Amino acid sequence: REMGRVDRSRACYLHACLRYVGRDPMTNSSLRERFGIAEQNSAMVSRIIREAMEDGLVKPYDPDQGKKYAKYIPGWA
Repeated sequence: REMGRVDRSRACYLHACLRYVGRDPMTNSSLRERFGIAEQNSAMVSRIIREAMEDGLVKPYDPDQGKKYAKYIPGWA
């Protein structure tokens, strides 16, 4: 809550980078765990991921993936 939009997008990007290096793409639930956000507030995490995608920091692991079990990787990957 104390982070601004830019900080949240950057944190999302860094989390995607860490997951990518570990060969395990970022998911909504992995970012939720990283930020310590309760499961009922998962819409907040979806918004953070969407903002990071708008900034070009992360992209879908598979462009044809659905939204339910979506995975994400850094924008440069």
